[in-house]
Amino acid sequence: MKLFAVLKSVRQAEREHFPFVKSLIDFDIIIEVGIAEEEGRPLSLKQLFLLGISSRTTVRRRLDKLHEQGILLRQRDGSDGRSTRLLIPPATLARFNKYGSLVSAFWREQALADALSGAR
Repeated sequence: MKLFAVLKSVRQAEREHFPFVKSLIDFDIIIEVGIAEEEGRPLSLKQLFLLGISSRTTVRRRLDKLHEQGILLRQRDGSDGRSTRLLIPPATLARFNKYGSLVSAFWREQALADALSGAR
């Protein structure tokens, strides 16, 4: 499979599995929250702003939409009520696990095709 055919398939999968993602900023926010969770350090709102994904206003607006749709959760820090932690609920995690498997399969297929075509 050619590179752009793979990328087109990935985009089709994104539209199918993530209709709530309206921009790359949405993806960036979700991915950063997910990385922080995987590393065992839930991301705070302030930390998200400091990542420089976009302007504070844009990040807050996109985060509000993702929260309203249940894609991300906000949780007050138990030890410091002023801080808000951002979390990924199980349903969102399940969608991204499925997506990750799909993307990995596409790239493995592309790498295999590239290796085979180079072997000729």
